Amino acid sequence: MNLAEWLVRTAKRHADQPALLLGEDQVATYAEFALHAAQVGASLRSRSRVGPGDRVAIFMKNSPAYLELLYGIWFCGAVVVPINAKLHAREAAYIIEDSGCRVVFVSGESDLPALLPTECSLYDLEKGPAFEPDGEALAAPIARHGDDLAWLFYTSGTTGKPKGVMLSNANLQAMTYAYFVDVDEVLAEDAAVYAAPLSHGAGLYNFMHVLRGSRHVVPASGGFDAAELCALAPRLGNVTMFAAPTMINRLLAAARQTGYAGEGLRTIVYGGGPMYLADIEAATALFGARFVQIYGQGECPMALTALPRADVMDRRHPRWRERLASVGTAQSCVRIRIAGPDGEEKAAGEIGEIIASGSPVMKGYWNNPDATAQSLRDGWLWTGDMGSLDEDGYLTLRDRSKDVIISGGTNIYPREVEEALLTHPAVLEVSVIGRPSVEWGEEVVAVVVPAGPEAPSASELDAHCRTQIASFKRPKAYFFESELPKNNYGKVLKTTLRRRFSSF
Repeated sequence: MNLAEWLVRTAKRHADQPALLLGEDQVATYAEFALHAAQVGASLRSRSRVGPGDRVAIFMKNSPAYLELLYGIWFCGAVVVPINAKLHAREAAYIIEDSGCRVVFVSGESDLPALLPTECSLYDLEKGPAFEPDGEALAAPIARHGDDLAWLFYTSGTTGKPKGVMLSNANLQAMTYAYFVDVDEVLAEDAAVYAAPLSHGAGLYNFMHVLRGSRHVVPASGGFDAAELCALAPRLGNVTMFAAPTMINRLLAAARQTGYAGEGLRTIVYGGGPMYLADIEAATALFGARFVQIYGQGECPMALTALPRADVMDRRHPRWRERLASVGTAQSCVRIRIAGPDGEEKAAGEIGEIIASGSPVMKGYWNNPDATAQSLRDGWLWTGDMGSLDEDGYLTLRDRSKDVIISGGTNIYPREVEEALLTHPAVLEVSVIGRPSVEWGEEVVAVVVPAGPEAPSASELDAHCRTQIASFKRPKAYFFESELPKNNYGKVLKTTLRRRFSSF
């Protein structure tokens, strides 16, 4: 089934209901949203001969028009190639060429046109809309099958060229259904606020709100501004949003400054990076029962595990801290296992690579059979993440397999050391990496962002670690920085840190 069918059905039932907003200002009703999408689809067919299976890229910041483009591309049976607006034009050009895009939509991007392949057309929304206001509209979405490609998402490429993750209509439908079962209810009164990039997981969370006829809100800033959200949420009411842990920490800092206590917020779904125990405890202490955690990756979008708000708020279970530090249990549409290098299943509590199977798992990597064969083996997705399952099925992430530090033949998991250091009041952020050691092979190094103007001493942090973790896991050196390097999705770039501090 074509995903645009969902928009068409909602528009028939709730034609006059507010659909797209910029801040508090309504941009389109559901009837207008569906019409504009149908007009985008018609324009793509007539102007660029885009048909079923063709790829169309969106290289834009968040805007209400972004959602109209998404559904317009699907309307004509084409495949969305979302490109993070923060990427360099050369990075975007690589994705466009690798995916074979017929069209790319931009908004004022000046460097890209000279880099595009000749067979790719560019439409700049700053020079005019993506459709004729009184122009032709497709009568109905072009029929598509569940196995047909719908979303071609390129990984962040921190270890090389990004790979195109192929997600089908059926993959995204399974992800959507699991949200209603495992993550959160969705109400017609909700306002889905897109503060994180629509090119990533936040954009995929539009489906649930389209199905329920909720409002779709792009902040006036076009992105994440903590002070703006604190002011906007009480006026919108019933706000639900996806946020990376770094965004939540910034929201908390703004709330403490203004006295904001979460008014108007209904649900914050967090994921996309490690949420440390100390941070989620602080978040729930200030905002209460508004948080749900998900764990997923581009290859199984937003759909590996979930920690519902009841678990986030539970303080009665004897192992509630361990559960709060976990990423929850497998979502309804997937199976999760912990595997050793040869695929053998690990027992409860043992650490290994997280593997998953189920209906949201990708079809494979675009034009990359070797990478596909490496990641998809015997029906299982090898995630590259290390973790352990407890006897109740709660999954605790350890680290990416490439980030594990092997010192003296013993595995040390950076996240465990980071969790210990973050309980020190003078530590705001920390990233733990391994650096080469003649004696041990690798040794543990911590890069710390102080919480205040005065950095704690290395001896003070070392003494703190002695009370928290085994002696062999303690950092052998500390470096203090004003901020940690992060990619466009807010993930700390440990590869950059390893290059910077490997020879100190």
